[in-house]
This record gives sequence, structure tokens and C-alpha cells, in this order.
Amino acid sequence: MTHCPLACRTLLTGLLLTLAACASPPTLPPESPPLAAACPAGVPAGARCLRGQDSAASHYLIVMPAQWSGVLVVHSHGGPTLGPPKASRADEDAARWAITVREGHAWAASVFRQGGFAVTTAAEDTERVRRIFVEHVARPRVTLLHGQSWGAMVATRAAEMFPASWQGILLTSGVVAGPSAYDFRLDLRAVYQHLCKNHPRPDEPQYPLSIGMPADSKLSSAELASRADECLGLRKPAAQRTPEQAQKLKTIADVIRIPESSVLSHLNWATFTLRDVVEKNGGASPFGNQGVIYTGSPDDAALNAAVPRFKVDPAAAARFASDVDHRGRFNAPVLTAHGVGDATVFVEGHHTLRQRMQAAGTGASLVQTFIDSSEHSYWGDAHYPPLFAELLDWVERGKKPTPAGVAARCRQLTAGPPTECRYLPDYAPQPVASRVRPR
Repeated sequence: MTHCPLACRTLLTGLLLTLAACASPPTLPPESPPLAAACPAGVPAGARCLRGQDSAASHYLIVMPAQWSGVLVVHSHGGPTLGPPKASRADEDAARWAITVREGHAWAASVFRQGGFAVTTAAEDTERVRRIFVEHVARPRVTLLHGQSWGAMVATRAAEMFPASWQGILLTSGVVAGPSAYDFRLDLRAVYQHLCKNHPRPDEPQYPLSIGMPADSKLSSAELASRADECLGLRKPAAQRTPEQAQKLKTIADVIRIPESSVLSHLNWATFTLRDVVEKNGGASPFGNQGVIYTGSPDDAALNAAVPRFKVDPAAAARFASDVDHRGRFNAPVLTAHGVGDATVFVEGHHTLRQRMQAAGTGASLVQTFIDSSEHSYWGDAHYPPLFAELLDWVERGKKPTPAGVAARCRQLTAGPPTECRYLPDYAPQPVASRVRPR
């Protein structure tokens, strides 16, 4: 396998993304109208729901509020979800994001036709559900694109692929730093294996950890959890772990810079989702840890000498980036929000987003807000109405938000005590390299 240093990866990625940006948006086929359907549990009373499968067989759900504001919010869901897509995924998202409909906005979401890490096709599905709404439901006065978590990666691709479709972009808890946001999970696999030596076990077939897991492996998430518990005592209260388990868990948390409570979830990603990424890249891995210097352990020299190392496959890295990455070339205003303690998607990715948009000449179209929260999926109802309201003021009146203004709007709009609004107007994220070790 040929080693591709960072400069090589950057050059290949930039070339592919530049070519993609110069291409015309994909031509999508005509779509059939949706059908009226019962609304799932959790959708606000009085709403009207429509369902269907688009021309690419993606399930979708549209929710029209009883009193429509004229605003359409097209939602790109988080994940990615492995395995065949299920229509019920849209039901879960409609309930979680019911605040959108309670604000009077129409909500539309695709389940995405491909399971797993397929961002470009998900961006096409996102555009497709927007077209279905416009052609068969109603013509909105404003269309907003909302990307949540991994869905922000989808949304940034959709924003660059279909720039005329969106008047405003909202990214919450978003993956916005491109492929580098995932490097730390390979670091976790490497350090975990060095300490635990049970994934794989010595008597099992060995493989490069950078592929996640062999395609024919039968290892289940339950078995992986058992192995992690065997080594780290994750299922036990801290006081019941052996000294060896406690020390290994602390070493992993300190070296990878994640909370102990998030080790298993990231280990799952670095096993099952990474396998999906590799399968979609022809069996080669876009990730490596060659040359990474690890610190934070009781003996860093010994750790760096012993931890397994893997080289990036340059072609796989370029293919992966061409599918998932963005260049910050957005035609619409971009408003973001992120919990500063989010252990699932690190807040430091927003430093990269700002850098990219400034380099692309769109930096003035970005406003970033941050929340005093460790939650990833949902911070509470108080935080979302001000984001919608401030973004709409920006789109329709040219009134650009400020972090302080969003915080004040939150206190103004909330029906609860002002303490429910936990915006941090003065927060500024550090570079990704302060959290994910550079390579």
C-alpha cells in the first residue's frame, strides 16, 4: 500500500472537489406525488402528513403544520445508519424535530436510499424531497436546509451541489470539518488494541485495524461490548473496576481526548461504520495513523513505539473526500450551533468550517453559535426557535445575526425560565488539531 502524506492527500482531495464543483448539478428525473398518510406519534396536533418513495426508492416524510408560515425546512438526518434504510427512520426524526412544525414551518426529510456512509447520494435524495414538496405540495416563500450531526455533512454537499435550492442553511451538532473529523476513531482502535489485545484476539485472524473489520466478520455489537467490558470494565461502576481496567480506560480517554463514557460508542464506529466506509471505497481505507504522536499516557515513548500503525491509501482517501467533503462554497447564509461539550462530534470542527469559508470568500455568510451543553442530538426546545427566527431575518430582511443576538432571542422566545437558554456568545472553538492528533 503506497503512503500518501498530508500534502498528497490535500492535493488529491482539492483536485477532485474542484472538478466536482465545476460540474453541472445532476439532472434528476420527475417525481410522483406523495400520498396522504397518518402522522407518526409526536407530530403536533393538526398537522398533515404525506409519504412516498422517490424515483430512487428513498422513503420520505413531509409534515405540513395546521397554520403554515410559508417556510419549508428540508432536514438531513444524522447517522449514518448501517443496513437497509427503513421508512420508520423518518418517523423518529419527525418526532425529535417536532419543534420545527410547532414553529409553523413545513418539514420534509428523506431517509436516504443507501444505508451507511454515502453522502453524495444522500445529498441528491435531500434535493429530491425538496422538489417533491415544491412540485406536488406547495411553493414555499423560503426554503431552509437543516443538517443535523452527520446530516450536516450531507447538507454541506447538497448546498454545493444544488446551490439554487436553498435560501438559508442551518447546521446543528454538525460534522463540518470533513474526513479529518473521523481520524481519532482509528487512533482509538490502535490504542485500544495495544492495551486490550482482544479486537481481534491473538487466536483470531489478524487484519489492519484501518479497515474497521473484515467484510465477512460475524462480530456483533453485543460481542464487541463484551470484549470492551472484559478489558475496561465499562459495564461496572467505576469503583468496581480492577486497577488495571481503570488505568487502561483512563489511558484511552486521556490519549484520545474523549470522555470514558463515550469509548464504546466510538469503538463501534471505528469497527462497523469504518468497515462500511472501506467497503464503499473498494476495500481500501482512507484513514491512517502513520507518524501520529500520541501523548497523555503513563509512558508515551512506550505507547508510540508499540501502538500499531497503518498507512492511508491515497486513492481511497481521495474517493472518500470526493463523496463527503465540502469547500465552503455556499451561496446561502449559514448559521450553526453546537454544544461545546459534545463528545460525539467535536466542536473544534467549526474552526475548520470558518477557515474553509473564509478561504472560499464566503466567510461573511457564516455565523456560529455555541451552547453550554454536552448533548449531541437535542439541546431542548428553547434553543431551536431562535435559530430559525434569526436565520429567516437574515434571509428575508438582510439582518445578519450575532451570537449575542441569538442568545437574546432565545431568552425572548422561551416560555420557560431564561436559564433554559444556554448559548455562549463569546465562545470560540480551537483548531481541530487541538483535539484530533494531526497526521
